Parts: sequence; C-alpha cells; structure tokens
Amino acid sequence: MPRLRVSSQGVMMLRYTARRLFFALPTLLAISLVVFALLELAPGDPMAQLPQTISAEVRAQMREALGLGEAAHIRYIRWLTQLAVVEPMVGIDALFGTALSEGAPRLLSWQTRAPVMTLLGERLPQTLIVVGLAYVIGVLVAIPLGVWSAYRRGGAFDRAATGAAMLGYAVPPFFSGAVLIWLFAITLGWLPSVYDTTLVVRDWDSLLAQMRQMALPVLVLSLQTTAQISRYMRAAMLDALGQDYITAARARGAPEGRVLRAHGLRNSLIPVISIVAVGAPQIFAGAIVTEQIFGVNGIGALLVSSVQATDIPTIMAITMVLATLIVVFNLLADLAYGWLDPRIRYD
Repeated sequence: MPRLRVSSQGVMMLRYTARRLFFALPTLLAISLVVFALLELAPGDPMAQLPQTISAEVRAQMREALGLGEAAHIRYIRWLTQLAVVEPMVGIDALFGTALSEGAPRLLSWQTRAPVMTLLGERLPQTLIVVGLAYVIGVLVAIPLGVWSAYRRGGAFDRAATGAAMLGYAVPPFFSGAVLIWLFAITLGWLPSVYDTTLVVRDWDSLLAQMRQMALPVLVLSLQTTAQISRYMRAAMLDALGQDYITAARARGAPEGRVLRAHGLRNSLIPVISIVAVGAPQIFAGAIVTEQIFGVNGIGALLVSSVQATDIPTIMAITMVLATLIVVFNLLADLAYGWLDPRIRYD
C-alpha cells in the first residue's frame, strides 16, 4: 500500500498552527476578563427597567436569582464556565442526542430569560449572510480595483477610483443607507427598504425576493470595505511594481499580464492579507448600524436591545463571539502568509 508522506514544511505548518491555537486560548481568556471587568464597572442596573410598583423585597429576590448578590470573581467564573463549557456541551447534545449538559445551569439572558446562545443561534445566521456576502463582494471588487488603479497610476481611472474610495470611506453607513433607501426604494421603487427576516427561500421567486431585500444592506456594507481595501491594495501594488524583480521579469520578456498576476499581485497581497483579516470582524460594527436602518433582525439588533435593557450576559456573549472571530481571522492571515510567500518559515 502507498504510504502517505507529509513534507517537512507541512509538518512545521501543523506545529505552527497548533502553537497559535494554544496561545489563542490565553488571549481569549484575557479578553473575557477585560470584557467582564469593563461591564462590571459600567453604570446601569438591570433592575432599573422594572416597574416602580415592584417592592424592594421582590427586587432583592430577583437580584439574588440573577446572581447579582455574589462576589464579582464568582460571577466571572460562573459566566466563563457556562460560556466555554456548558454551552458547547449543549451544542454537542443537540447534534448527537447525548446528555452531557443535563442539569448544568445554562447562560440565560436577563431580558428574556432565554438561553443566550440560543438567541445568538437564531440571530447570527441573518447577520453572517448579509455581512459575509458584503465582505466577500467588497474584497473581490477592491483587489482588482486597487491593482488596476496602481497600474494606471495618475490616469483618469486612477483619479476616479481614488475619489470614489475617499468618498466611500468618508461617508458613514447611516448616511449612505438613507441615501440608497431614498433613491432605490422611495424614488425608483426597485428595492424594499425593510428586511423581512421571516422570508424562507423555497423556490425561484423567494430566492429573487431574498436577493432584492439583501441588495441595499449588502451594498451599504460593501462600500466601505471596497474603499478601504482598494486603497491598501493600490499602495501595496505600487510598492511591488517598483521592485527589481518586476523590472527583471519585464526584461526577460514576460507578458505584462503575467508580470502583474504572478509577480506584482502575489507579493502585494502579503500586507493586504492583514487588512482583510482584521477588517472582517470590524464590519460587524457597521452591521450594527445597518441592521437598525434596514430592520435586519440580526446580532447587531440583539446587541442594541441588550444594551438598552442592560442585559449583561447577552452583551458579554456577543462581545466574546466577535473577539473569537478576530483571533480566528488573524490566525488565518498568518497561515496565508506562508502560501503567498514561501520565504516565511513556520519556526
């Protein structure tokens, strides 16, 4: 039988990945401690949302039921255990039908008394569909836009792309969203202004309806992504085009398209990868505003309602989800460096 052989570079890459994952755990632990401490020191009381007719005795009992009467370090350990141990076991139970989490106290929302991770599971897909599609479109448009703008430096296309990128980066989502609603929903009547989260894709007509209602929020979110990444891509491509290996490739008679793709684009992508990786979770900040504008019932709307109701467990869970995304995307960026630049060693 043929033996499966793994190259030395593959082994080093696996070790590097395992080491990065190992160091990611203390990073997430430190982030959880900072998040808990900041929300602990933040003003606000979950009991303040209750009617004034509720007596002080009942309020005290409710505070005791929520665990607010215990010491801060005990509440932190309980919250971290519920988030990192109990909720993953609940997910395993739901997937395989086991009973690992039977009897374990779940992480509950103070606002609805529903499990926090259940709320996130209901809202997160809506956000990921809109945000993920917007980010993919923004990156796919930004990279060729930046490359061609650098190649045509100083020309009409470069000036137009630079002006459009500056405008797209400067205009906030709440303004661009309002302008697009006025133009495409009110004036032209082409697209809906409110996102229907109850729509289920079953046939071609429902798919078209889903695409129509996603058009405006995806366009708003992708504008800033395209503007930001295209400027970094242009700067990196200009730096790459001025290197000696580009001059040598042209001197050897290589086709201009191959010079741009194989030499210029591959090397200029190395610094841009960091921007793409770090910017992926940051687009959720824009999604918070965009979801309020278009009525998307996603994680951004859940965060806003949780802040208004002082729902600390839900706020902390959403923050940790975003922090985990940042760590994961940074790890993916580090791994992509080795594919783009073989000179990088995973030592």
